[in-house]
Amino acid sequence: MTTRYRIDLAYDGARFHGWARQDGLRTVQGTLEHWITTVLRLDSPVELTVAGRTDAGVHARGQVAHADLPGDDLAPELFRRLGRVLPDDLAVRRVSVAPAGFDARFAAIWRRYVFRLCDGLPDPLERHVSVRVRGDLDVARMDAAARGLVGLHDFGAFCKRRDGASTIREMLDCRAGRTASGLVEVTLLADAFCHSMVRSVVGALVAVGTGRRDATWFAHLIDRPERAGDVTVLAPHGLVLEEVGYPPDAGFAARVTAARARRDDAASSRAPDDQEHP
Repeated sequence: MTTRYRIDLAYDGARFHGWARQDGLRTVQGTLEHWITTVLRLDSPVELTVAGRTDAGVHARGQVAHADLPGDDLAPELFRRLGRVLPDDLAVRRVSVAPAGFDARFAAIWRRYVFRLCDGLPDPLERHVSVRVRGDLDVARMDAAARGLVGLHDFGAFCKRRDGASTIREMLDCRAGRTASGLVEVTLLADAFCHSMVRSVVGALVAVGTGRRDATWFAHLIDRPERAGDVTVLAPHGLVLEEVGYPPDAGFAARVTAARARRDDAASSRAPDDQEHP
């Protein structure tokens, strides 16, 4: 008998080659799978399913994964054992028995990312989690442009296209603001993200914020199906997966069924097939 466990985790992506397991490279998935298999003394390697795969250098504060493990009461013991062996740039925040129908990837209804930018005097303590830009950023201009992305759009201008994958996504929230410490934060909330989408969107917003591009240029990128060569993809270390949203427990099964159907339907324009390397 196996039981599905939900694993909430966080990591500093600087020394990881992204989430996805890769032979010979240090990845979040590979590291966590190794230690789960080791501390539970499993006969075969465990395999994790994640809410959203992050690319090399991208951080996570609110990542969610699940694993099917033998036994029905492993959560406290697994949490305790992982806390003793995991490296200091990877932390499991919680291990719990997953509700019926839970799937870390397909049950998710949104992912929230925040990209942090520094346009002033840099704080050495923030250099690993923010990208420095030249010139002062007009946050009001950036925010106005960002809000134009809310809704169902083709984000092809901001994505690295993958064969058979849709670039249509629903952006639930997109805004820019300045923190008390002076950093500029761009928040993006969507049902799913395409490959390189977040770093490209923020790169375009930076162009608007510095005055190198105007609002009309940015507006013309929306619903453009092909990749825009004049959009800069920013460095990954400013990006953090902050949170993943799920429906109430009773809605898991319906959400998973709908999400899988959209993925499998090649004619669907909203298949969440990104997994997501934003």
